Amino acid sequence: MDLLKKKILEEGKVIGTDILKVDSFLNHQIDVGLAQEMGKAFYERFKDRGINKILTVESSGIGLSCIAAQYFNNAKVVFGKKNKAKTQDNSCYEAEVYSYTRGVINQIRIAKKYLSKDDTVLILDDFMAMGGAANGLLSIAEQAGAKVAGIAICIEKGFQGGGDKLREQGYDLYSLAIVDSMDENKGIVFRD
Repeated sequence: MDLLKKKILEEGKVIGTDILKVDSFLNHQIDVGLAQEMGKAFYERFKDRGINKILTVESSGIGLSCIAAQYFNNAKVVFGKKNKAKTQDNSCYEAEVYSYTRGVINQIRIAKKYLSKDDTVLILDDFMAMGGAANGLLSIAEQAGAKVAGIAICIEKGFQGGGDKLREQGYDLYSLAIVDSMDENKGIVFRD
């Protein structure tokens, strides 16, 4: 998606050779106009799949998923919670998710009443490095018996291999921008 690539080049900040900071428009402050265009792009790719739920992980994926959901006949957005609330019972699907950016493992939970074998889901997230969030959400969808229609990623760091592994496993993974390499001195190289 050229609009996203342009925004990454204009506002993104490369740290070292493996961190891309895009908090000015994607995951701290959200450029809603850009998010709407990304939501439309995801819809165009997956519109004929019968999606009724969008799965994501708190917190960066929630805003983007809500915007995208409007295009999918107001599909429900269900997100994996990283911390168990006092109001949450033990009737949850659970999976471990490794966060590359934070270097921690989170146990995510989704209440069983919000996901079932009757659901067709789109997994959506802002970033993919090694595929931790996507794999955790795939595990939860499998536990629920839900059908996975595809995986939608805003920015994939292709050089870290998570997306390629998921594609090799047969998942329809659609990334709007794939970064093949980056260096704070040499810049960013996108996959064609």
